[in-house]
Amino acid sequence: MSVSLEERGGVMRLTLDRPPVNALDLPMIKAITEKVQDLPTDKPVILRAEGRAFSAGVDTKAFGSYSPAQREEMIAAITRMTAQLLAISAPLIAAVNGHALGGGLVLTLCADYRLCAASGDPKFGLTEARAGVPFPAGPAAIIRHEVPAPLLRQLTLSSRIVTTETLVQHTLIDEVVPADQLDTLALERARDLASQPAFAIVKQQVRGALIQEVTALANA
Repeated sequence: MSVSLEERGGVMRLTLDRPPVNALDLPMIKAITEKVQDLPTDKPVILRAEGRAFSAGVDTKAFGSYSPAQREEMIAAITRMTAQLLAISAPLIAAVNGHALGGGLVLTLCADYRLCAASGDPKFGLTEARAGVPFPAGPAAIIRHEVPAPLLRQLTLSSRIVTTETLVQHTLIDEVVPADQLDTLALERARDLASQPAFAIVKQQVRGALIQEVTALANA
């Protein structure tokens, strides 16, 4: 199973588990979307991963093996997946355990609060230009909204790889925590955000424009 969903202490945990680096192929993208559709609306969600990487992004080897129709399907499926994640009304927490590249970083940016493990020297990037796979419409909208313009230009046009320190500096990562406390602290942050009675309304006020834009792209 490349994606699993479980409840732990009133918090839903959506786990990526496709060794070795949780690369996103079409079945995994569909599985994430289906699991998000199954989420209860009143429980916070942690997006996490097993293994040594959060996600290395699109599985370019799989993508290259697909037919033209399958490639079009995958590109559209990525935008639908991101639209579903953004539309979660409860808090969405990213617990980043390792490298988050391309689509992996986009998944991180979908979250309302983002924790990263302190160990392992994780790398982050938006290397689609180097990989030869342009951004689908949804991820393109997300990175334009979430990443400051100078850093966005460097990450996308230069395929620059950066460290956690850079993302913290630009407030794309909210908190760096010991690796052995990542899951525990993610649960605490999820419960804390969910305890705010007006969270869902304020999320719409603050992130509503992005949510509406990506939803419209997914439905186009």
